[in-house]
Amino acid sequence: MASNLVDPRDFMDWPHVAPNHVESGTGRLLPYRTIAEDGVTSPKHLFRAGQLVYSKIRPYLAKVVDVGFDGLCSADMYPIDCYIDRRFLLRWMLSRAFTAAAAGHQARTVLPKINERALSQLPVPVPPLDEQRRIVAALECQLSNWAAGNSQLAQLQRRINRFRDQVMLLASVGHLTGRKAHGTALALEPAGVQDGELPTIPDSWQWRRLEEFADVVGGVTKDSKRQSDPDFVEVPYLRVANVQRARLDLSEIARIKVSPKKAEQLRLRVGDVLLNEGGDRDKLGRGWIWEGQVPDCIHQNHVFRARIKDDVLHPKLLAWHANGFGRRWFEVNGLQSVNLASISLGKMKKFPVPIPPASEQDKLVQVAEEYLSLLDSMEGAVASARRKADQLRAALLAEAFAGRLVPQDPNDEPASELLARIKAERASAAPKQKTGSRRTRKELPAPATRVTGDDYQQEVLPL
Repeated sequence: MASNLVDPRDFMDWPHVAPNHVESGTGRLLPYRTIAEDGVTSPKHLFRAGQLVYSKIRPYLAKVVDVGFDGLCSADMYPIDCYIDRRFLLRWMLSRAFTAAAAGHQARTVLPKINERALSQLPVPVPPLDEQRRIVAALECQLSNWAAGNSQLAQLQRRINRFRDQVMLLASVGHLTGRKAHGTALALEPAGVQDGELPTIPDSWQWRRLEEFADVVGGVTKDSKRQSDPDFVEVPYLRVANVQRARLDLSEIARIKVSPKKAEQLRLRVGDVLLNEGGDRDKLGRGWIWEGQVPDCIHQNHVFRARIKDDVLHPKLLAWHANGFGRRWFEVNGLQSVNLASISLGKMKKFPVPIPPASEQDKLVQVAEEYLSLLDSMEGAVASARRKADQLRAALLAEAFAGRLVPQDPNDEPASELLARIKAERASAAPKQKTGSRRTRKELPAPATRVTGDDYQQEVLPL
């Protein structure tokens, strides 16, 4: 480890790399900015080209990168000097074996991290240097093919998502069943919002504001001071994370204590349409339908609930419209910041919604669900292929670090000599202890070498 904390004010135009700039499990560096652009004020580690940078936060995410330039990184990252082939060490630190070992040493539960000492003691398999280079060459060739295939799967997933958006949009405005739309439906009266150019709808349809046919309310705001009130009741409640685009994610349901009256007022009913008030821009206005999955469930203040009156509109048509046309409408009418967006309850109530005749609605839903079912099947196939691709990548790395990916050459310099040279280099580079300084811990004996192949050794190398 090459910890080197510096004052960022002396490096204002230098690159700044944080854990969120490293893609999990791939070693890919994502877009980053300078120290000045990020407004950095606290001390950061200085790293140099030729070092690896490893994120100690949530080690199970496997975030390590070969940056290839000088810069500053978060204090939650470690610059690492490499005494073996840098690309070989990078691939090892991205492997499942290393990640599992690192995760086994993580401390704390809220924000797990691995400390410098624990990281430095993790084992690294060390073959001869020339074999390391052959392994890296073979891995890069195979992983390049893997990345190309995985990229095609990702592209296919994006196409499925776009097609799903189109199905939802076309179904909600009557274009999915071949009905002709002449644009003669009555226009909406101005309501203090920016509707833009509304989609054309069949002549028998009409535009209405959401508040005209649905009760729209916000949810509960958590009051930390009253969570111990003995008169309150504890109930499950939905957060923004639970309300996804055209689906609900109920894998984690939080609970909250509220007054019995509030619990009754906000209790969700089957058919309620849930729409997000804000968060990241992609979360604005997204939503889906409550189907009674969790008894007595309510919703937080960042999730709006629209309860359709008198069965004026099928809930799926409203949800599809919000997830399709609504994406742009909510963005235009919401409040925007750098990365966040929100929309007020007042404006949400003004959301324009096309209403088809009641006799047509079930047919519209049936046709749309046929298309969406096909897309769900395609998405399942893509997800299965991506899981198999991940397993293939893990197996490839496992074979490489077990010494079975490339042939071993008896003419290579033995790994034992490489390790001895590394030890000598580190010893000569270590700073001498100053006279009168605190006594340090006695040097521990070197750990035993474990043979995993012909002259294929594993040593606990201090990173």
